[in-house]
Parts: sequence; C-alpha cells; structure tokens
Amino acid sequence: MGNSIMLVDSSSAAREVLTRRLQTAMPEIIITSCASASKALELIEQDRYSLITTALLLPDMDGLDFCRSIRSSKRNRYTPVIVVSSDADQRLLHEGFNAGVTDYFDKALGFKAFGQFIKSFMERNPDLCGRILYIEDSKTAATVTRQIMEQHGMEVLHVTSVEEAQSLLESARTQRVKGFDLVITDFHLKGEMTGGDLLYFLRVRMHYSPQELPVLVTTGNDETHTQVEVFNAGANDFVIKPLVEEVVMARIRSLLLVKYQYDALLRQTLDMERIATTDALTGTRNRRYLVDEGQRFLSSFENGWVMIIDLDHFKRINDTNGHLMGDKVLMALGKLLNRRFNDSLPVRFGGEEFVVIAHGPEIPARAEDLRMAVEKLNPVGIEVTVSIGLACVDDHPGDDLNTLLGHADKALYAAKNYGRNQAYVNSRGDCVKPAAQEIRF
Repeated sequence: MGNSIMLVDSSSAAREVLTRRLQTAMPEIIITSCASASKALELIEQDRYSLITTALLLPDMDGLDFCRSIRSSKRNRYTPVIVVSSDADQRLLHEGFNAGVTDYFDKALGFKAFGQFIKSFMERNPDLCGRILYIEDSKTAATVTRQIMEQHGMEVLHVTSVEEAQSLLESARTQRVKGFDLVITDFHLKGEMTGGDLLYFLRVRMHYSPQELPVLVTTGNDETHTQVEVFNAGANDFVIKPLVEEVVMARIRSLLLVKYQYDALLRQTLDMERIATTDALTGTRNRRYLVDEGQRFLSSFENGWVMIIDLDHFKRINDTNGHLMGDKVLMALGKLLNRRFNDSLPVRFGGEEFVVIAHGPEIPARAEDLRMAVEKLNPVGIEVTVSIGLACVDDHPGDDLNTLLGHADKALYAAKNYGRNQAYVNSRGDCVKPAAQEIRF
C-alpha cells in the first residue's frame, strides 16, 4: 500500500484530530488509524505503509515495544516510525532510537503543526518503492530474492537472460510503456551475454546515466579485480552472493534514492523551463518559446499552418473598461486557445495578438470555429471578436516561420480591412481570400 500512513493512538479524539491535520496537509495520502498495537501489527503483516506514527502509551503494549515489533516485521521493517508524545526525555529518546524510532513529534507544538511536520518529513524521506528489472538465471536464487523485494513493496519483473532484459528496456523507451527505476543483474550469467554486456547496452547504447537508471550487480566473486571490472562496466554498486536481506535492501533503497533525486531534479528543471516559456497572464506559450521552438514544431508535421489572431478594438476595451478587465479578456482568450488547440502550439505573440502553429487540412475550418466561439465567449460581460490571418506551408514551399508569419499577417490585415471579425487565408500566389473558401477536406 503506497502513499499511506498508519496512525496508532488509543484516544479516538486524538486520532480524529491527527487524521484531519494529515488530510489537510496531504489530501492524497491514505490514512489508516488504529486504537491498539495488536490491531496495528495485524495490519502491518498484511500491507506495507509509507509511514507509521504512534503514541508512547498504548492500551495493550508499550510504544517502544511496538516499534521493536515493527522492526521485526517482514513488510514494514524499514518503514519510518514517528512517536507522537509530550514527554520524550533524553533517556526515552535514546531508548527509542535503539528500539527503531525514526523521529519524534512533540505534542507541545500543537496538533496544527503535526500535518506540516509529517509532510515535511515525507518530502525529506520519500517512500522508496520502485519498479525493478531483475536478471538472474538461477531459479532458486531468483525466487528467494524476488520474494524479499516484493515483501518490501517493490514491483519486480524477473527475466533470465540479457536478451530478454534488452527487449523490455527498448520497449519501455520506444513504446513509452512504464519504465524501470532500478536494474539488478547477476554479473556472470549462463547465456551468451553477461551482466557486463547489459551494462554496456545501458550506458553506451541507450545512454542511461548511473543516476537516470541505477544498476546493482550481484556476484559470487568478491575478488578485487572483479569489483573493479563491475564498476568499470558502469554499475552503481554490487553485492556478494549469497544475498543477505538487510544488506541487499539497504543497497536497493540507496540506489532508489539516487533515482528519486534524479527524477525530482528533472521535474524541477522541466517545471522551471515551462515557467520561463509560458505567458503568465494567458497560460499560452510566450514569444521566447516561439522563437526557440516554433520552426521545429512547424517542421514536425505535414500540412503545417501559421495563424495570427488579433482581438478587435482591444484598445477601446482597455480605455472603456480598464486594464484589469482587458487582462481578463486576454486570459479568457488564452484559455480558449489552449483548450481548442491543445494539439497545436498557441503563443501570445505580444499585446492582444496570438499565434497558433497547427497542422492538418481542416485548420481554416477550425479557425472559423474559433472566430465564432470568441463571438459567444463574452468574458466578464464584454462582447469581443477576433480577426484571423492564416498561411499554409504547402502554399509557400521553402518559406521559414518568420516568412510565413509575414504571409499570415497580410491575411490578418485583409480580415481587418474587410470589417474585422473574419478569418482570411494567404493562399497560393499570395492570393488572400476568406478562410471559409479554403476548407481542404
């Protein structure tokens, strides 16, 4: 049971308050509450938890004895345990850590602080369960080791050869199916390819870094030259057979932490990049993104189109209703563009002007649909319309994005010149005509 917390306290009132604080701080967390240690231990043998909190005084067992029992369980021996108490003196703190207590929460801080304390703890100590690709040709060794890993919440996919592992890894990348967080492989396999060949495939052929996809090697040889060979081949770590549960799980959790930190850093990088390339007001991409990625996006598809959308009489809207209302109009249009062109690239080009890079013969029809949708939009009670200019790559072969923007701008000028609230296409031979005449199904 991932992303779950067990809360143990004999007081129903305390359990209710603590549960409510946890749900406020972490709405996605599944919470199981127990009034006794015996009930908690029964559940602990059935499911795995991300975190366990307990009072020191329980009706049927001392809180520290309860912690010792958790540490001797099969599924939750590595689960963090936090004691919630108001009288944790130095002696008790020392005994508690020997009993397997991970941390304490002082009740004197107030229940309000409890939710944030647990949230902060879990952010710093993530629940390290992962999807593991396990390569081992000994059926007996594989059965025992796989059982150990699965008891600790790991999802394990076992194969007996490097060839099978390569096929799964390639499928995960090319078919975008669920990938792996860790690879565990025997270094000396009976087949034609060895663990060293798999490491070469991962590091050189697939270009996975040791942080992006950690590898733990198992080997029956503890000689120094073998250890050097393992590391030179690209392994993160190794363990000697026969495998000891505590040792192998410590190594697995250490490498899963490497993977977790890599993924967290990657998400943070992507988030920062998106923030830097997104228009803060409208939610569309910004002009910088258009400059950097627009040409690539346009060239990625056949029958590419460039569309320029301009809000009619926007200065009048600002002058009459104020700039705050004008901003809300822009926000509404940006939201509409993101929704209607989620398969395309909507961009705020500047001021009240937007650009959409799209593809497909139906784009003139979609532009007309957009124009009519804006007529019905009526954001903040203000009637708005747009003029649209379009240009197609097929009509202007060889022209780059900037030139196509110029063609679309001519069509936009025509739309405005003929009364606004219209969509025009700059067609073959620089011929400008209404978009309704350019529907190419």
